[in-house]
Amino acid sequence: MPEMLHYAFMQRALAAGLVIGIAVPLVGVTVVLKRLSMIGDALGHASLAGVAAGLIAGLNPVAGAVAACVTSAFCIEGIRRAMPARADLAVAVIMAAGIGLAGVLSGFVPNSATFSSFLFGSIVTVGDAELAVVVGVGAAVILFCALLARELFWVALDERAARLAGVRTGLVNAAFVLVCALTISIASRTVGSLIVSSMMTVPVAAALAVARSWRQSVVVACAVGAVSSLAGLTLSFYAGLRPGGAIVLVEVGILLLLLLVRGIMRRLAHPAREDAAAR
Repeated sequence: MPEMLHYAFMQRALAAGLVIGIAVPLVGVTVVLKRLSMIGDALGHASLAGVAAGLIAGLNPVAGAVAACVTSAFCIEGIRRAMPARADLAVAVIMAAGIGLAGVLSGFVPNSATFSSFLFGSIVTVGDAELAVVVGVGAAVILFCALLARELFWVALDERAARLAGVRTGLVNAAFVLVCALTISIASRTVGSLIVSSMMTVPVAAALAVARSWRQSVVVACAVGAVSSLAGLTLSFYAGLRPGGAIVLVEVGILLLLLLVRGIMRRLAHPAREDAAAR
């Protein structure tokens, strides 16, 4: 048995990392294909404002993060529906509001150490109760995406076509926004508000580099997220690195490796075409 598995805190961290490594990219596939890749950053910063508000009010900071994320997610959806041609603008507005609120409220936080722990996460300090919440929310997210796979595919592909196909896009979007907010809330506590956006998009980018269908994209993204979480936590334990940063660096490494392999395979399959393109 590896040395790190002798420690209960690493067992909990690995379990939480595995769940988050699957759930976050699973949500990320739909987010990326809807061209809302920066929503993770927006909600991550909003969660920091919620954490600060919770600490100031003497409440559970995780509850504050959840409330802020859910509110911000529905604000993004409201702006996006009002300005469908400017979905990216909705994310930018909420991100700016989240950064501003977090910056102002952080000056009134009585315990700056607790607030700072939400920036880069503290997955190795996750207790039994927090692990149960992470596993519960993660399982709910995975179940939701599995049950509504068809609807999420249509909504991500083309909302107008989705309505013609009989999908209740308003209800699906509202439910997805709620799931996205909950996912980012639990990930912000464990891997950090500044890291969660990368975990939502980099595995999806890796999947899109090699996958040829929606189903393959989902499977590859979740596999990259899970492997990166376990590898990053292992690397952080033995090399003394911050877990969140190590996880993201492993994801980026896998992405670069897959891009390299794809380039080599294409060159081997079509050498003449690649040489002509190079000229």
